[in-house]
Amino acid sequence: MTAFLPGATLPAGRATLSAIDPPPMIVLFTDFGIDDPYVGQMKASLLRHGKRSVPIVDLLHRVPDFAQRAGAHLLAALQQSFDPGTVFLAVVDPGVGGDRPAVVVEADGRIFVGPDNGLLAVVAARAGALRVWRIVWRPDSLSASFHGRDLFAPLAARIAAGEWPAAALEERHGLECVLPAADLPEVIYIDHYGNAMTGIRAERLPCENALVFGAARIAHARVFAEAAPGQPFWYANSIGLVEIAVARGSAAATLQLAVGSAVAFAL
Repeated sequence: MTAFLPGATLPAGRATLSAIDPPPMIVLFTDFGIDDPYVGQMKASLLRHGKRSVPIVDLLHRVPDFAQRAGAHLLAALQQSFDPGTVFLAVVDPGVGGDRPAVVVEADGRIFVGPDNGLLAVVAARAGALRVWRIVWRPDSLSASFHGRDLFAPLAARIAAGEWPAAALEERHGLECVLPAADLPEVIYIDHYGNAMTGIRAERLPCENALVFGAARIAHARVFAEAAPGQPFWYANSIGLVEIAVARGSAAATLQLAVGSAVAFAL
């Protein structure tokens, strides 16, 4: 592999990432799973190209397979609890090897490195301050099918190390794949308990409203302890999304929910 392209300090008007307190971390968000070698290979690339003192956080490797839109709403909710300066390496990339661009996005002080295929689009749409760069650098050794390891990881590592790779990037006005900032009234993730997260932000929903899925009307409960065993309910989960659950049971199995299942609210 060729030496990494010369870097520079971060663009004017912002402190370098290395000066941020607390210092930056790299956060991984993928659909790679944990039983295959892909996460380990990507981490090795991060360590090879960056500072080994930068923490690497495995946020999620079970993003629904190939589901950029669901992943986009999940990422938008999860990223809010991280400090400015955090570098997200986000890879759900079924179009790898095709013509989708590779990008770096700065949204409200957080940095996102990944494909321009919709995965970063909700974060971008909701950002108060946004900058987008297309990645124009390519290493000598670039797998056609694993840009997470060979293209995105080296850039994320350098940025988290406080080096802004200006020669590797070309600033653009925005993403090519655009999604609206509005909520997504669908199931976007099902955890191992069978709880089903939706793409609906709960902050403005009256608790009196029932969630409707097919013929089912699901009432609100504040927490699991307020629902009877076996009772379906919806609640505002810890990242602010409407989540469908069954007390001491699986909402996915009980209600036959899947990623992409449409939901609605009614009085």
